[in-house]
Amino acid sequence: MAGHSQFKNIMHKKGKQDAIRSKLFSKLAREITVAAKLGMPDPGMNPRLRAAVLAARAENMPKDNIERAIKKAAGGDAETYDEVRYEGYAPGGVAVIVEALTDNRNRTAGEVRSYFTKAGGSLAETGAVSFLFDRVGLIVYDRRTADEDAMLEAAIEAGANDVVSGPEEHEVITSVEALNEAEKALEAKFGEPRRAALVWRPQNTIAVDDETGEKILRLINTLEENDDVQTVSANFEVSETLLAKMEG
Repeated sequence: MAGHSQFKNIMHKKGKQDAIRSKLFSKLAREITVAAKLGMPDPGMNPRLRAAVLAARAENMPKDNIERAIKKAAGGDAETYDEVRYEGYAPGGVAVIVEALTDNRNRTAGEVRSYFTKAGGSLAETGAVSFLFDRVGLIVYDRRTADEDAMLEAAIEAGANDVVSGPEEHEVITSVEALNEAEKALEAKFGEPRRAALVWRPQNTIAVDDETGEKILRLINTLEENDDVQTVSANFEVSETLLAKMEG
């Protein structure tokens, strides 16, 4: 499993006890509002909004907060955010894609650039590393939802391309176009997934040593703490020893 996927699982658990929920809810609400503003305010008719609402529910965001974020867009008084993608290199030549929603491009670009520089990496032009990733749909279910064969069979019937089953989760991979219908089909069979979203999936991963891996994980953590940053994707693998250290 890619280092970032492993690290995200750790941060997800750690975040349950940390005082970061307010910031997380703010980011989730921003994505919900932008999705509702760009399309229909009905999650059933708007795949991006549906994915945003699923992400909010997965983090136990109150229903009132979700509805407020949707109404904010419908009311026409929502802030205007630009969708921006930054690409760069972390230590060890690891490729990183950062997606942000910002009301000030210059501020966000300056902050993201400084994070890369301080970590010993560098920001690059858009398109510099994205060719190393595939843009795919991702649907995540708890490992206990079904066994591997049942999940794979259901996913293929739903139009998915592949299933990667780990110790804690099933990751169902779809094309961008098939994500919405596949998610609906799987939900009818297994219930609501943990997550359904478009993601950047690395075509290959780079194994890095613990010293480099720690620098990369700290860079990713710093990026994800930025109010404007929504997602961070990277193509690396780290050791179980380092993951245990970071978890501790």
